[in-house]
Amino acid sequence: MPEWPEMEHYRNMLAERISGQPITNVLVTRQKSINVPVDEFRQELVGRVVWFVEHRGKMLLFHLDNGKRLVLHLMLGGMIRYESKAGDGERPDRTVQVTIGFPQGELCFIGLRLGYIHLLTVKEAVARLAELGPEPFDKRLTLEKFKERFKGRRGSLKTALVEQRVIAGIGNCYADEIAFEAGVRPTAKLSAIEPETWERLYRAMHKVLQDALSYGGYMEMPLTNEDTVTGGYNDHCMVYDRGGQPCLKCGEAIVQEELNSRKVFYCPSCQKDR
Repeated sequence: MPEWPEMEHYRNMLAERISGQPITNVLVTRQKSINVPVDEFRQELVGRVVWFVEHRGKMLLFHLDNGKRLVLHLMLGGMIRYESKAGDGERPDRTVQVTIGFPQGELCFIGLRLGYIHLLTVKEAVARLAELGPEPFDKRLTLEKFKERFKGRRGSLKTALVEQRVIAGIGNCYADEIAFEAGVRPTAKLSAIEPETWERLYRAMHKVLQDALSYGGYMEMPLTNEDTVTGGYNDHCMVYDRGGQPCLKCGEAIVQEELNSRKVFYCPSCQKDR
């Protein structure tokens, strides 16, 4: 599932291409991917201009010139593909549920298995996003505020890191990578984590997410034919999806376990329980 770096990377690329552009056509092949009838969805969008693209947690928000928002959540198995001209390059090799057209024949293909793209008013969008925690790079999220987000919570570090009401945008991959960078196991109990470890986690969160963004995230789903950046972080993961392989720091075999039905990866030598 796309996480903070992937969605911020997509936001940057889409903003360059569609900000200020009118929507010329909309095709929906599955009603359940949207929240209003297909005809209404199309009528509401065709002719509207995308003012700008915002990123919130694991979602993208397309701000329209009438004040409404298109909220896209790819979730597990979702994809987004942009073609500069109709028929130029290959269509996605999988089922597309929503296609949005722009001037000069540009097409934005959106594949949604479990995800959705909803048309919301400002009030509805605010309510939808209210349940999310702060963004990792929100300037108001100081070290003290970061630690407060975890106070009183039970369970493991990873379970808390991937909880979107705690911090928005962190998922399975980056929770493990952040824990490795901080030198603590993702299976560590929150109640046992030492004060200095929280400071390392705070700094690790910023470093890992910024590094991942610079490499285009870990998911190999390029936005365009010319996109050679997306997915580059996959080759830079220290522990995620590397079970049984040697740690890139110490050589110890990376451990793969299951925690609350989630895969978890860590180095038993480099990472401690607290």
